[in-house]
Amino acid sequence: MGFVKLVKNRQYYKRYKTKFRRRRECKTNYRCRSKMIRQDKRKHNAPKWRYVVRITNQDVICQIVAAKLIGDHVLCAAYSHELIRYGLNVGLTNYAACYCTGLLLARRLLKKLKLDKYYPGKKTIDGNMYRSHVASVSWQPGQKIFRPFKAVFDRGLAFITSGGNIWGALKGAIDGGLDIPHSADRFPGFKKSKQPKKMGERHKGDEYDAEAHREKIFGGHVAAYMSLLQEKEPERYNKHFSRYIAAGIGPENLADKYREVHKAIRENPSAAPKKQRKLEDMQLPPPRPKKLNAEQKRLRRIAKIELLAKKGQEEEDNVAVGMDVEDSDEDEEES
Repeated sequence: MGFVKLVKNRQYYKRYKTKFRRRRECKTNYRCRSKMIRQDKRKHNAPKWRYVVRITNQDVICQIVAAKLIGDHVLCAAYSHELIRYGLNVGLTNYAACYCTGLLLARRLLKKLKLDKYYPGKKTIDGNMYRSHVASVSWQPGQKIFRPFKAVFDRGLAFITSGGNIWGALKGAIDGGLDIPHSADRFPGFKKSKQPKKMGERHKGDEYDAEAHREKIFGGHVAAYMSLLQEKEPERYNKHFSRYIAAGIGPENLADKYREVHKAIRENPSAAPKKQRKLEDMQLPPPRPKKLNAEQKRLRRIAKIELLAKKGQEEEDNVAVGMDVEDSDEDEEES
């Protein structure tokens, strides 16, 4: 046997540093987090806001968060399951739903800060690039000027995939009126030029198709797949899109449904009122039974044994009575 070097020896374990809990759970990249929450000292403890997007199997979570010493402070939040209030009951995690959730968060936050009338966002959704700016508002002489709410995009540990759903949530928040630094590099419809580029010519030759992005915002990719299945595999279509069919949504009216949701969000982005519970109606949980001591447990065992013995005796008596009845019937037949 050849020489085997012992790597994890005593010196290794003496110098080993345990990683943070959320790093061990693969939930937080602390290198990226430290860069995002870093704030200039000259800004006098001003919070640095992050636009946090997390997508689960059944929900889309959008939050405006700032880091503090005691923990992260959430200023506003929106979830895709809230879209049910606005008429969207199906497809709550696709690209179009992510866009609606980002739009809902932006309008809700600006209404909370009373900036919604100054920064209405992009009302005509055509997929083109847009960014809120203070110069785009017609301020009156002597009026106090408010800058747009600025935040940095926090994607977490999600993979950077061109055309991914997280970019839909980003585009929805931008069109809703938030000022988030971004580019079109990862949006649907962006095509990067393959020609070699010189210094300072990063986007030379690149193309961005806003119409392709618009189609995805209104669920065009879902409608195309629905039409394909409906034509070639009707049984699979009925099974795969059963909830769409039950809600009366098809490939021909899917875009109109998203338009209605966008309009409803802009009309009332506020969160649903919380359910008020009366103190008189609230009931305490039933008290836990007291623990039995050794004597009480012994008596309980004896009682159970007696009960089982009694049941067994009753079953034997019933069997014996049944046998007597059968014997008497046989004697009558013989006579």
